[in-house]
Amino acid sequence: MGAELLTGDPLLAARRLLGAELTGRGVSAVIVEVEAYGGPPDGPWPDAASHSYRGAGGRNTVMFGPPGHLYTYRSHGIHVCANVVCGDDGVAGAVLLRAAVVSAGAELAGQRRGPAVRPVALARGPGNLCSALEITMEDNGIDLFAATSPIRLALSDPVPAIEGPRVGVSKAADRRWRLWLADRAEVSAYRRSPRAPAPGSSD
Repeated sequence: MGAELLTGDPLLAARRLLGAELTGRGVSAVIVEVEAYGGPPDGPWPDAASHSYRGAGGRNTVMFGPPGHLYTYRSHGIHVCANVVCGDDGVAGAVLLRAAVVSAGAELAGQRRGPAVRPVALARGPGNLCSALEITMEDNGIDLFAATSPIRLALSDPVPAIEGPRVGVSKAADRRWRLWLADRAEVSAYRRSPRAPAPGSSD
C-alpha cells in the first residue's frame, strides 16, 4: 500500500493515516491523531487555515503534490511539524501528524525528548512527534514511500476514528477535520485558538 491510497480528499487521507507506522532514524511510531488541511480558494478543498491557502510559494510548494511526500514547517518558529501530502499532483492538500505511540526505539526517543518526559508523551503533539523521530526541516519534500528515505511510512488497514475541530486554528475553526483513535492517552488535548470566532460561527 503506497501513496496512491492517500491521493485526493484530505479528510479521507487523514483516515487512512490513522494506525499507520512512521519510522524515522531508529524510532518507529503508530499514528493516533491527525488533522486534515485543504488548499486555496480555487481548489477542491478551500481551507483558510491551510498554509497553501494563498497559493504555492517557497516551502509550501510541496503541499501541491505529488502525494506521499513530507511537508515540514516550524510552529511559532520553534517546533518542527510534519505533514503528509495527499492532493493530486498540482492540487494542495496535506495531513498534519499530531500524535503517535512509539512502537520501537523508545529509549532513543526518550533521549531525544529528555529524561523527564513520560513514555505516553514521547510523541504527543506534532512538535514532540518530530523530535522523537528526529524529523527536521531538511526532510521537507522527501518521499515517505521510497526505500532509501530517512523517514518512511507504512499504511495499515483503515481503523475507526473519532472526529472533532482542529487544534489552535483561528480560521475554519469548527471544521471537524481532526481525527484520533479512541482511548489513547497519547492523543493531545483540544485547545481552541483565542483568535477563533465563537464556536458555531466558523466553518
